[in-house]
Amino acid sequence: MRGAVIACGRRIPRLPGVDESRITHVPHRPGKADIDALLASAAEHAAEAPAERTGADVIVAGTDADLAAVALRLLRTDRLAAVSLGYVPTESRSAVAALWRLPTRPERALQLAWHGEIDRVPLIRDDVGGVLVGSGVLTKVRGVGYCDDTVALRGMARRIHAEPDNSGGAGLVVHVTGGLLGRRRRTFTGRAFQLGCDPLAPVVDGTPHPREITRWCWYRHTEDLRLVRGVV
Repeated sequence: MRGAVIACGRRIPRLPGVDESRITHVPHRPGKADIDALLASAAEHAAEAPAERTGADVIVAGTDADLAAVALRLLRTDRLAAVSLGYVPTESRSAVAALWRLPTRPERALQLAWHGEIDRVPLIRDDVGGVLVGSGVLTKVRGVGYCDDTVALRGMARRIHAEPDNSGGAGLVVHVTGGLLGRRRRTFTGRAFQLGCDPLAPVVDGTPHPREITRWCWYRHTEDLRLVRGVV
């Protein structure tokens, strides 16, 4: 089971060197019924593997939203510490790949996922039960926002962009863009960002939230995501 591939959605490129028997085809943004059994099996095999192993227990081929869906199932089944993830982006403009310097060509991404080192990276949650692994965006914001205890917004912003902290900091980086021409940007780092605002719909890892919200919070989870990203 180690290195099993979860192929999400229909737009999956050819995966060179992968036997079809190791690929599980699931819908875009897979849920409990689609992948929980596979993740449980991967956790069992991981428990028998050497502690200092390299390579991913499970490889996700799909979009950032697909990777987030798999990470969410690991969170909800309490398997974040047991199962490491590799990532083969199916879109060249992947925020996750850019953030963690992952290759986007399938053959290179697979090689890294199979043989790379496991790194612990921040997993960001929200207060409606979701997770953020690459990029969260709020646009045309009017309200009050705090990054930890610091006022990040009081009034209007053209755009607020949140992402995991890749510098080893507190966990979350928030960019607030305002000004008449939308060129003034301020950056905040912390463990959490809280916002009260006029109704808007967040876009998380490329997926619009299904309804408008007036309150929103992103915060670092107590456990990290175990992502294969280093070169052996």
